[in-house]
Amino acid sequence: MTATDAAPTTARPAGTLLPYLPAPTGKAPDPDVLFEGFGQWAAGGGRSLYPHQEEALLELMTGSHVVLATPTGSGKSMVAMGAQFAALAARRSGGGGRTYYTAPLKALVSEKFFDLVAAFGSRNVGMMTGDSAVNADAPIICCTAEILANLALRRGAGTPGDDDFIAQVVMDEFHYYGDPQRGWAWQVPLLELPHTQFLLMSATLGDTTRLREDLTERTGRDVAEVADAERPVPLTFSYVLEPLPEVIDELVQTRRAPVYVVHFTQKDAVDRAQALLSSKIATKEEKDAIVAEIGAFRFGTGFGKVLSKYLRSGIGVHHAGMLPKYRRLVERLTQKGLLKVVCGTDTLGVGINVPIRTVLMTSLVKFDGERMRHLSAREFHQIAGRAGRAGFDTLGEVLVMAPEHVIENRKAVAKAGDDPKKLKKIVRKKAPTGSVNWTDSTFERLRDAPPEPLSSRFSVNHAMVLNVLARTRGDGARHDAVDPVEAMRHLLTANHDTDAQQAEHVRQALRIYRSLRVAGVVEKVRVPDASRPAGYRPSVRLVVDLPRDFALNAPLSPFALAAMDLLDVDSPTHALDVVSVIEATLDDPRQILYGQQKKARGEAVAAMKAEGIEYDERMELLEEVSWPKPLADLLGPAFEMYKRSNPWVADAELAPKSVVRDMLEQAMTFAELVSTYALERTEGVVLRYLADAYRAVRQVVPEEHRTEDVAEVVEWLGELVRGVDSSLLDEWERLQNPVDDDADDVVEGELAEAGAEAPARPVTGNPRSFRRLVRNALYRRVELAAREDYDALGRLDAASGWDGDAWADALDALFEAQGDEAIGIGPQSRASALVTILEPGAELPSGALPADSSAVPAGVWWVRQVLDDADGDRDWAITAHVDLAASDEAGAPAVRVLGVGRL
Repeated sequence: MTATDAAPTTARPAGTLLPYLPAPTGKAPDPDVLFEGFGQWAAGGGRSLYPHQEEALLELMTGSHVVLATPTGSGKSMVAMGAQFAALAARRSGGGGRTYYTAPLKALVSEKFFDLVAAFGSRNVGMMTGDSAVNADAPIICCTAEILANLALRRGAGTPGDDDFIAQVVMDEFHYYGDPQRGWAWQVPLLELPHTQFLLMSATLGDTTRLREDLTERTGRDVAEVADAERPVPLTFSYVLEPLPEVIDELVQTRRAPVYVVHFTQKDAVDRAQALLSSKIATKEEKDAIVAEIGAFRFGTGFGKVLSKYLRSGIGVHHAGMLPKYRRLVERLTQKGLLKVVCGTDTLGVGINVPIRTVLMTSLVKFDGERMRHLSAREFHQIAGRAGRAGFDTLGEVLVMAPEHVIENRKAVAKAGDDPKKLKKIVRKKAPTGSVNWTDSTFERLRDAPPEPLSSRFSVNHAMVLNVLARTRGDGARHDAVDPVEAMRHLLTANHDTDAQQAEHVRQALRIYRSLRVAGVVEKVRVPDASRPAGYRPSVRLVVDLPRDFALNAPLSPFALAAMDLLDVDSPTHALDVVSVIEATLDDPRQILYGQQKKARGEAVAAMKAEGIEYDERMELLEEVSWPKPLADLLGPAFEMYKRSNPWVADAELAPKSVVRDMLEQAMTFAELVSTYALERTEGVVLRYLADAYRAVRQVVPEEHRTEDVAEVVEWLGELVRGVDSSLLDEWERLQNPVDDDADDVVEGELAEAGAEAPARPVTGNPRSFRRLVRNALYRRVELAAREDYDALGRLDAASGWDGDAWADALDALFEAQGDEAIGIGPQSRASALVTILEPGAELPSGALPADSSAVPAGVWWVRQVLDDADGDRDWAITAHVDLAASDEAGAPAVRVLGVGRL
């Protein structure tokens, strides 16, 4: 049966490619049949193939490597889909092997995963990103470049025809090959997989002659470069000397929107959106249409309220620090043509899902983490390439603003006119001192320059050496036929670096080898070799069994598991300590930590001033003030000891911190965390970290440490993340349980089309999580009472009759009897035994408030928080009701204090 026989007569159903696959024949599929079947699928979806796509697909389907260096918007993803279509057909016909799609970002990997599930079905597609693995035995795998690189190191070339053989690799955004930190991961598969077919894709590769020659030499396959594709939507380039507000206004009025205004900091993007509020970007009718499309979308506090104001004025903001739901809303409004201006950052260069007519770049200078510098030609073209999208525009425009001082000088000259006196009086402004300037010549050079040639960025680390030493077959069994010394020598000398760089790689590998020998992880052995006079050759072997996925997932998760043994399950801070162990193994959310450090230093300065410490000494002492690092003294030495016997973590860093713990100890909501540390512009970073922490604590904590308190924390954290923006956890859950469910797809599509969000679960909907919120709320009152902050207590409870004076009167006797530190807030004060929560209908303790009731009324929880007083009597308590309906309405526990005093 041919692809034509298999294809339905109507448009492709639910986007699936499976009906177009040729029937298995036991031999390699006919390339013409494959090409015809895929072409029918594309045409059935209204996406007929361009000539360059046909050329690339024909090369791939006849077995060649392809370097696809075509412009942005020219349909590289369609070629990748065709390559995977051919690979799946070959596997079904007995060819064996898997096809891997790699991307530089987890978000792009998961996006491609869902695209491929829609095309090939969930049983045929898997994903590995480093913190999750789904259907890892599927014939099509989406993964980050590092995952594939580590698989290639561990398995080597593999055996063609085996089910787990890496038969094909599609590497998207291949220009990352030249990334200083990550480029090694794009190079290793080229070195280690000589029997694999490669499709290397990027719009900004530059000259690939050396790369293609090397790939041909290594693999014996032809390499076809497809780089002369005509851009579907041509671009024009202009250097602009008019003021930015006037330029944007002209673009909007002359129907050259949507306009993406590119900035190189998130702050500048938001500030630009704020400045544009004074311009007439949208008409009343257009604003009404935006409001209708937004519908019942829920904007949170903080940046949500600000964004709502911008959007209702026809102005979008888009950057990586925003919550995912806000970015998707901006994308949807732009796709529907409702937003004429979007202010964002250069993350546009790695692709966002919006049709952009005009790209307006506010600068040609960026900070690269070390210094301010001009954009590279590659960076310039990555950003510029987003202008003009096929199917939306017939032309795309790229405008580059001149520096602000140049524009102001030009404006002053124009205002002076032909008057010599006025011209003479003009004081021309100069570029700010120390800044990197750019001119029209800079613009022309970047516009006309091809992307810079890719430079090799190979590097050697412990994980690389151990992967080679542990080289296995795909099923995990030891590959005894492989000599690790020869395999490592090949890797060190066959990479694309210079001779001098290769020599340094060899020295680094020897340093790592020596450290592994000292750790007792490897030993010298003699391997029989009849070709040598002695009858053997020296080699090395592993003495220990490595964790199967030690370099594929979070490298410090095994340490976190081991470190749990250091914790006391009976400690009142056990749940918090469990959180701290997990947090120490997560990547640092720098914005949050810097916010904590800034606040801590501000408080420290105030305290030092009050103590009369001189300025110079204050500045010296301030250097020692950082963000909180709980358990650092316990975990630091433990980690050093762990590294000695587990050297694969030698390149990882333990990073004690307190974000989730801080929220628990301070009883903070997400909004309060953002507000406390001024994180409004980076809410997305905060949410991503909390979601990562939630996944880690769910996956890593062993059963013996999953106490009720820990379970409460897990539920609370999950509900907190979902309550802010469910998309991150929803995506994770879908990845854990991928299904083919057209009905769900339809419902999801209809919700997205209507602009609705999935219904939010009421805050009381998860009782275990709500218990943690209630405990947090009561303990917050304990902390304020201990500090005698009656004003803050009054702000919390005045509505229930407990203003600051009432709190002071109630606690006066306790403080008079036991002194200023009468109420303890140490570890013991957090003990679960000090909190009693009774649900509706439960019998109240004898003598409990309210005195006129013997059972908890309907619709409330009864709560008692016992105070850990200085004398240890624990005979004082805060008693309260928590109104369940009011809590659901407020999204937080609605506490009504009943009494504060002696039991």
